[in-house]
Amino acid sequence: MSIVRKTLVSIVAAAAALPSPLLACATCHGRSDSPLAFGMNWGIFTLMGIIGAVLVSIAGFFAYILHREAAVNRAAGQQQVPAHAPV
Repeated sequence: MSIVRKTLVSIVAAAAALPSPLLACATCHGRSDSPLAFGMNWGIFTLMGIIGAVLVSIAGFFAYILHREAAVNRAAGQQQVPAHAPV
């Protein structure tokens, strides 16, 4: 075995040997009704709201662009006199 492979195997074995409470953060492993968990939940909801607002803004911008394009096409169509080709 190469030195890299031996190192990876030893790291995986050490991680598997650790007790599970050491891998969890205090909020995930602790009480779910603590102020820390309450604050974390509000932080998650706030970030979800910000992401939602940004996505809605981007969608609104593209809707505005499509609306403007349709208005320009309508205005261009009204100014042109239709040409009748001889049949």
